[in-house]
Amino acid sequence: MKNKIVSVLLVLSSLAFLTACGAKSASDNEPAVAQNTSVSAAADETSKEPFHLRIAYSPSLCQAPLHIAVEKGFFADEGIDPENIQVEASHVQEAIGADQVDVGFGLIGKFLQPIENGLAIKFTAGVHTGCTKIIVPKDSGIDTTADLKGKRIGVSGLAGAETIVTKRVLAAEGISFDEENPEVEFVVFSQSDLGQALENGAIDVIATGDPTASQYVEQYDLNTLVDTASSEQFASEYCCASFVSTKFAEEHPDVAAAFTRAILKASVYVNEHPEETAQLQLDKNYVTGDAEFNAGILKSYNYIPSVQGGYDAIRLSVEQLADIGVLKEGTDAQKFADDVYVFYDDVPDSYTADDIAGFYD
Repeated sequence: MKNKIVSVLLVLSSLAFLTACGAKSASDNEPAVAQNTSVSAAADETSKEPFHLRIAYSPSLCQAPLHIAVEKGFFADEGIDPENIQVEASHVQEAIGADQVDVGFGLIGKFLQPIENGLAIKFTAGVHTGCTKIIVPKDSGIDTTADLKGKRIGVSGLAGAETIVTKRVLAAEGISFDEENPEVEFVVFSQSDLGQALENGAIDVIATGDPTASQYVEQYDLNTLVDTASSEQFASEYCCASFVSTKFAEEHPDVAAAFTRAILKASVYVNEHPEETAQLQLDKNYVTGDAEFNAGILKSYNYIPSVQGGYDAIRLSVEQLADIGVLKEGTDAQKFADDVYVFYDDVPDSYTADDIAGFYD
């Protein structure tokens, strides 16, 4: 395994993104049509020698399936020679546009606006639920999401997944976040400063992802108002999905399918072995923290992956974000999902623990 750090400059406005190439549209009663690939085609390209695959990853706890796929041989088993390329989560779009990575894994919500603006990627599977929280002081008087009205909400970026989740929560309560007549204020701090900002009274609420969110809950004795792993609005919705660049999907569909199979299997492994996974992430320097604490967070997510579940999550998110003005008004959610999703004939919807039993120690 090769590890390389790539520093990506914020030059999104100057990058010429590859034009997204839509998949065949599904009928109103059927999911998106699968792209035809064959096992023999995959064998032809991957059996001669491992395919060198550039994988975008960040030091994020929830990216455990990527880390496991590398370290436990799921990629190797699919004929893939993985190269980990570390990219800050906020810069993944730029890395894709600059053709510095081929595949990756991330929060669906943060990619939808960039895709609308031309980011050329294809999602391939839903990986897990959870990993974003809205947290508040216990004595704040904020006991329900309706109580967010009039509050200052601390986030690490106005286009980040935590902000998208919060806007969906606010919309469900009829609370306006329109720039002309907002009933809440989003205040940006670096993720590492959000806890101090809350303690100092600069903000009333924090919306952020794990493990930072769970660490703040413990450190500052906070209540969790919304947890996308368990709150009714989000509990059954995949938050994170695997993706490939559109260019890679077109040029190497067999390898893209192999990558997806490896991620599906590795996700099941994480679900079955959260303690081992947490320790491996620390031992291999993918993340920092405490093994027991990290394992507890991993256990709170649903790492039972689903290809169809990823498609459904995108369609639902697009529908809601178009309704509340985050995406263009009138966006056709099914067409959007069809255009940015690939189903492969030789990739099952999911795997079971028995399917991957050969990878157990």
